Amino acid sequence: MKIIVCIKQVPDTAGGVKFKPDGTLDRAAMLAIMNPDDKAGLEAALRIKDETGAEVTVLTMGLPKAADVLREAIAMGADKGVLLTDRKLGGADTWATSSTIAAGIRKLGDYDLIITGRQAIDGDTAQVGPQIAEHLGIPVISYAQAIKVNEAEKTVEVERQFDDRYHVLKAKMPCLITALSELNPPRYMTPAGIWDAVDAEITTYNRDDLTTLKDEDCGLAGSPTKIAKASDKVRKGAGTLFKDIDADAGAAVICEELVKRHYI
Repeated sequence: MKIIVCIKQVPDTAGGVKFKPDGTLDRAAMLAIMNPDDKAGLEAALRIKDETGAEVTVLTMGLPKAADVLREAIAMGADKGVLLTDRKLGGADTWATSSTIAAGIRKLGDYDLIITGRQAIDGDTAQVGPQIAEHLGIPVISYAQAIKVNEAEKTVEVERQFDDRYHVLKAKMPCLITALSELNPPRYMTPAGIWDAVDAEITTYNRDDLTTLKDEDCGLAGSPTKIAKASDKVRKGAGTLFKDIDADAGAAVICEELVKRHYI
């Protein structure tokens, strides 16, 4: 069984956010981490590997330094790392990103399961995973909070988060699943895994290697989304102010609002 996990190196917002003049993120100038939802998806793949002996390949698109998250994934237990990097791929929106990643997956060949994070913390669109599935013509199950694979039947059964309940969906493989960060707590890197990751060969593909990718579907030029303005200054709402009420009344108002929003 072959599993491809799509991961992304995202800005560590604790270290600040920087923008280029064209409104895109200046990723080279920011501290970076593995996207939390992607790390949960990687852990799901590694648990399937523990149970079935599956081969886990991690794939990312980004600057050359994005190889760091691939090595982190290998140190956690992944088998191979693949990096899609080229100046021509820079500035991509969700459409161009998903088109490029789909081309990279086609380049890799056979697979049974693709796992991505639900969304990345730098964009929060939750579009790339489903778009990859659409490009590849395979089923997609999003918002996974539990995954069970039946290797003999070539099927996967997923609990899909839905409001305060969940759906149970079953699909034939190959298919794509987008994982929630709540899916499972990711494991730590092991000392032996770190040594393996240091010596691991990262397969690198540039634009010319992605033969199924069209020029009009990659990079900033192939991105239909145009950024009008970007800023790291977020204006907070004024909120609701209650005056002249005692503690008991205030507690009742807060509880009523939490119930209304289904938090309690």
